[in-house]
Amino acid sequence: MLKINMFSTATKVKGQGVGSAYSELIAMLEKHFPNEFSIKVNDYSPADISHYHTINPSFYLSTFSKKRGRKIGYVHFLPETLEGSVKIPQPFRRIFYWYVIAFYKRMDHIVVVNPSFIPKLEKYGIAADKITYIPNFVNREEFHPGDQATKIALRHERGYDPKRFTVLGSGQIQTRKGVLDFIKLAKLNPAIQFIWTGGFSFGKITEGYAELEKFVKDPPANLSFPGIIDRSKMVDYYNMADLFILPSYNELFPMSVLEAFSTQTPVMLRDLELYKAIIAGYYLPAKNVDDMNQKLQNLLTAPDELDKLTQKAVIASQRYSESHLAKIWYDFYTQQATEG
Repeated sequence: MLKINMFSTATKVKGQGVGSAYSELIAMLEKHFPNEFSIKVNDYSPADISHYHTINPSFYLSTFSKKRGRKIGYVHFLPETLEGSVKIPQPFRRIFYWYVIAFYKRMDHIVVVNPSFIPKLEKYGIAADKITYIPNFVNREEFHPGDQATKIALRHERGYDPKRFTVLGSGQIQTRKGVLDFIKLAKLNPAIQFIWTGGFSFGKITEGYAELEKFVKDPPANLSFPGIIDRSKMVDYYNMADLFILPSYNELFPMSVLEAFSTQTPVMLRDLELYKAIIAGYYLPAKNVDDMNQKLQNLLTAPDELDKLTQKAVIASQRYSESHLAKIWYDFYTQQATEG
């Protein structure tokens, strides 16, 4: 039995995609490979593989122990992807960015959730043959579609109009996520219900906190901010929605998009280059907030186009399902163990 020690504090801060991805992986491994893998969390006993999900200083120090076995690093962000997320003053920002890369360089192998980050890591001095792309995934039993009756019942239950077209956005409330554009869309479309789930996971150091907090406290009448929703309840919000919109300016592989796909919710995203390598063809791309608004208007008058987006979500959910990724992770861990 392969001994795998997971190192993570991703679930300590609620509302993070990193925590969701970590939880999904642990649950999948325990479900599919109970006799093949022995999984321990934040345990410093000898292991064949030590998989680092977060970059805590204590974890960094542990990499110097020979007990760690093969050291695997999970790249959920790079220094440039932190821009627009949290405010870190100089010189601390420069030191922290250096530390991020130093941590990744301590690994024997790196896993990225988006192949577009491989050349970026190469520029930081990490060889391409030490990097493997494995996408995120979601459990389709947890994130499942609901029928029209379920949609209406859920809206009633949470105080939303069951008859109004409903748009959902999700993620940490920060500048990088494009929340201000989501708010603008709500103002441009007073007949539509807009919901943004998520909160200020990093408090006042969140980029754009002062401006965003004003809108959260006093949003337009057709926009609600219910806060950070427990992940077990998020399926209800996807199933309430007619359309999921994520106007982020920078991402790696957002779990919220996979969750929307899994619930067969149509998806519109900002037209980012990094999405093209992983989910091209499964979502409706929009260049900016005006383009988002125009395409939203088109969907309102063309329900058949909305149906086409729903079918694309169905296909995407199959590609990024738990069962499909289980074998990929099994093969990866077993191969890494032989190289340790």
